[in-house]
Amino acid sequence: MDPSTTLDISAKGMTAQSTRLRVIAENIANSSTTGSSPGADPYRRKIVVFSNTLDQALGTTTVGVRQIETDKSPFPQRYDPANPAADATGYVKTPNVNSFVEIMDMKEAQRSYTANLNVMETTRGMMTRTVDLLR
Repeated sequence: MDPSTTLDISAKGMTAQSTRLRVIAENIANSSTTGSSPGADPYRRKIVVFSNTLDQALGTTTVGVRQIETDKSPFPQRYDPANPAADATGYVKTPNVNSFVEIMDMKEAQRSYTANLNVMETTRGMMTRTVDLLR
């Protein structure tokens, strides 16, 4: 495989994982954002959906972000009658964001990003050694 193809594939993987990290950070930042009026829905967790697509220029399949979806799981409720977003019974809908899940997803995305970065560094090193041998 051409080294520049390897670099392009790794770059696409890094781009996909950086999008995932951005969405995870948004989820964590909004993990306590409730609705602004009684009964209003709070922040809804977002999920990155990846896709494998054939890159004609590279002649191989690469990863990319197909879309960013919202998590359809139900909102947990918390009893807080003083909250302006509380319904008639005093319950407030809270975001369906679980910080533990988000941190685990973040670690996985970070490891994938790092793996792609290591591939790029190794490929660059191989290219440098090849040029040095040709001198």
